[in-house]
Amino acid sequence: QVQLVESGGKSVRVGESLRLSCVASGIPFSAWSVGWFRQIPGQEREPVAAMSWTGRSTYYRESVKDRFIISKDNTENTVHLQMNSLKPEDTGVYYCAAGESYSAVLDASTVDVWGQGTRVTVSS
Repeated sequence: QVQLVESGGKSVRVGESLRLSCVASGIPFSAWSVGWFRQIPGQEREPVAAMSWTGRSTYYRESVKDRFIISKDNTENTVHLQMNSLKPEDTGVYYCAAGESYSAVLDASTVDVWGQGTRVTVSS
């Protein structure tokens, strides 16, 4: 079975930190690129962070640079998103994603496998 299962989403206050996790199965995880997307009601799903399968290339949405860190653990087939100094605009449903290429996880239209989503709410 091919699947990504996210966890870690919750309601937090401005300035707090949160760590999202996504466990993958059914894919050659170590050879696939990964990413995290955010979706707000009424809007399209947008990329937040991504990492190439080698771990040598990363992407961060400008609004989260220096606050979020994506990491990939090939031993545990898990991708994490460490979210620091959270702001209200970080609120949304976060989806982990995997793809056969790095470019695939930089655009929602090309992602190969999606997680079910985990909700993050940041309030003052």
